[in-house]
Amino acid sequence: MSEPPRATTLAVLVAVVVVAFQVLLVPLFAGPAAHLEPRDLPLAVAGPAPAAAQLAEQLRTARPGAFDVRVVTDADAAIRNREVYGAVVLGADGPSLHVASAAGPAVATLLTQATAELGQGRPVPVVDVVPTDPDDPRGAAFGAGFLPLAMTGMLAGVLTFLLVKRRPARLVALGAFAVLGGLAGAAVQQLWLGVLPGDFLATAGVLGLFGLAVAGPVAGLAAVLDRAGLALGALLVFLIGNALSGVSSAAELLPQPWGAVGQALPIGAGSTLLRSVAYFDGHGGGQALAVLSAYAIGGLVLVAAGRRGLGRPAAAVAAEPEREPALVG
Repeated sequence: MSEPPRATTLAVLVAVVVVAFQVLLVPLFAGPAAHLEPRDLPLAVAGPAPAAAQLAEQLRTARPGAFDVRVVTDADAAIRNREVYGAVVLGADGPSLHVASAAGPAVATLLTQATAELGQGRPVPVVDVVPTDPDDPRGAAFGAGFLPLAMTGMLAGVLTFLLVKRRPARLVALGAFAVLGGLAGAAVQQLWLGVLPGDFLATAGVLGLFGLAVAGPVAGLAAVLDRAGLALGALLVFLIGNALSGVSSAAELLPQPWGAVGQALPIGAGSTLLRSVAYFDGHGGGQALAVLSAYAIGGLVLVAAGRRGLGRPAAAVAAEPEREPALVG
């Protein structure tokens, strides 16, 4: 027997929707990665005033729009404060390049290549002011570790909505996940794998806030919109946020405005804040902290204001009397 026309149409429609989603998803991930190049990347020049100003202008005109070049007196301080990604320092023996591979190994490599011609045939010495952890010299573990953190955060939001029915209990579940997830994540990365430096409790705090900034909006959107909210939360927080995060590169290397959009989403903001806390004593993490806090608080507000049971309006649930458990015996 042949399938009814309606069933066949639905089957084809499902295939079309999935293929359309694929057509949009592949460019979302591959597009930014294929067009990595500096876009107003903060770069400093330090040295004698006339020569430093002349070199700064030379760098601006050589690649217009690539670098945000500024003249500073203390190149290493500007790097450690996350004001710039690197600096060309003019000395008696010629120029040298100071970088911070901890701010992004891809950026350090790009700056090394972009300033190679300044040596006029001789290699330009490179000084790594803030290197990555010795157990993660290429920074690969830092980037790879963020995907499972985002996945578990999203999973916590989904399970909290599906399995925990009462709103106060959902808030407790999300809070417990943030605390335990932060401590566990810091223990794995610092005490077990040893790929992340910095203060343990500060790292745990960042990871806990990041987990809540992912799980909270997922559970909150689901509490307001049911299953559609789960899909919207996964799309916004995980799929789009992961593609535009710049975890393995930098926001200034992504096509704009997508780099800025990625920093306004939890994964991009979380990676920036974790780098700042782990390697730079918190410098440069203020905006990322504000973004994560906004998502975490917003998610909790949505959970508190949303539905209690799957598909049940909040007003109907509020009007339903509490049931006491029956006594046996």
